[in-house]
Amino acid sequence: MKKIYILLAIIVIPILLVLYFNYQITSTAKETPPDNIPYLIILGAKVNGSEMSLALLYRANKALEYLKQNQHTKVIVTGGQGPGEDITEAEALRRYLDENGIPSERILIENRSTSTYENLKFTKELFDIDQAVIVSNDFHLYRAIELAENVGIKGYPLAAKTPEVVKIPMKLREYAAIFKMKITGK
Repeated sequence: MKKIYILLAIIVIPILLVLYFNYQITSTAKETPPDNIPYLIILGAKVNGSEMSLALLYRANKALEYLKQNQHTKVIVTGGQGPGEDITEAEALRRYLDENGIPSERILIENRSTSTYENLKFTKELFDIDQAVIVSNDFHLYRAIELAENVGIKGYPLAAKTPEVVKIPMKLREYAAIFKMKITGK
């Protein structure tokens, strides 16, 4: 009988955690940020050579919408350079924003980070901001907002869609990342 309870716990607890995390992911992605927040942070994502991945392009386009409607908001592009990347993620974003009419004086750069936590931590250290709209793909925003709070940034989520081709694997990976964050704070 005791083995049945242990087996049930092993099955039921992970299912409940996934349901809870999924609820948090979904509800965070539905939020709309207020206008005229002084900063907007675009979280980095994969660059293929010097071309943005579809996930990063979706983030950049969503950020452009906000920036065009909020002319006094400065944008912080984030992301270092990983394997297979000829330029930093931040540089790919900077180029794209420049090509789409965002003046260089509105673009701030954080280009050392290799994770979501570092995107936000290094941004806080470089620019000492207290609040920002945070742009990422919908599946990623709940964790990003939590991590922003952990480093002292009040975050307002702005969800870009997630490319269909990566939606399932990214969401599964995100559940593990949220669990890790809940334990380590990073």
